[in-house]
Amino acid sequence: MLRTGAVTAGSTLMMLLMSSPALALVRDDGDDPGPGLSVVETLGLYVVAPIALFLVIAALVMVGDKSRKQGKQQG
Repeated sequence: MLRTGAVTAGSTLMMLLMSSPALALVRDDGDDPGPGLSVVETLGLYVVAPIALFLVIAALVMVGDKSRKQGKQQG
């Protein structure tokens, strides 16, 4: 187990060291980025939206589960 972890860590480290940087400062031809997101937009998109989606899915599952249990009790 220890050897597997060491080999995996070593391989990952070597791949990271040998990869070239992304050169994000160099623009490509035809590159046309839009305006950046504000802090509120970023929090809404990456924090609030996933939590809201999770709550909606959880509520739908609970409603479906309750209706199935009620159907079994009646039958």
